Amino acid sequence: MLLPLLCAFAFLAGFVDSVVGGGGLIQIPALMILLPGTPIPMLWGTNKLAAVCGTSLATYRYARHVQIDFRIVGPAAAIAFVFSFLGSRAVTLLRPDIFRPIVLVLLVAVAAYVFFVKDLGLIHRPKHPQRKAIGIGLLIGGALGFYDGFFGPGTGSFLIFAFVGIFGFDFLCASASAKLINLGTNLASALYFGATGQILYRIALPMALCNILGALLGTRLAILKGSRFVRLFFLVIVLVLIARLAQQLF
Repeated sequence: MLLPLLCAFAFLAGFVDSVVGGGGLIQIPALMILLPGTPIPMLWGTNKLAAVCGTSLATYRYARHVQIDFRIVGPAAAIAFVFSFLGSRAVTLLRPDIFRPIVLVLLVAVAAYVFFVKDLGLIHRPKHPQRKAIGIGLLIGGALGFYDGFFGPGTGSFLIFAFVGIFGFDFLCASASAKLINLGTNLASALYFGATGQILYRIALPMALCNILGALLGTRLAILKGSRFVRLFFLVIVLVLIARLAQQLF
């Protein structure tokens, strides 16, 4: 009964993550609750292997249907890969919980901004010239890459908000761009945890398949429904993430 439950959560995580990020909000707690006593790095590694498979499928689907500016997003994804690897290494040295209060405050600010600025992310209006956008992308990729490798929850949501609020992308294009960077961070983490023997493959592989199926459904829905749907879904997931982090903190 344990594996089917984990696979059901992985499917849901793949669906949510492919639209607005936040799959870790579902998959990590499920692993922690259903596999008590398992070391944190082992849970992180199992989660990352499942997640990278769904993210790969989502990135491919978005790239076929949504115009992604690879000149900006590509370098950001590369630097995110490097810093995510470093973040994953830090999991074995530090406690990830130190991020929780900071992330909670940032998510509340993000939710409030998106809610009150009604037309945010509904029209695609890039704000910066290419060279400046690449520089900003490298900074964001490095910071969120390390965060994703070290802690994780909310990375996709922060990436989407960055592409909407800082770059001026619409929500659909922001979600597609965020997936490419998230692919880099998940791949780096999965490689690190795999190389250090911290993945439960008998659980991670079936979860990966279900994560892919969820991502297939999620990307299809996001592409069909467009930016307004993604914006609403984004707000719902951010609010759920805020509630989850607040529960853990208080």
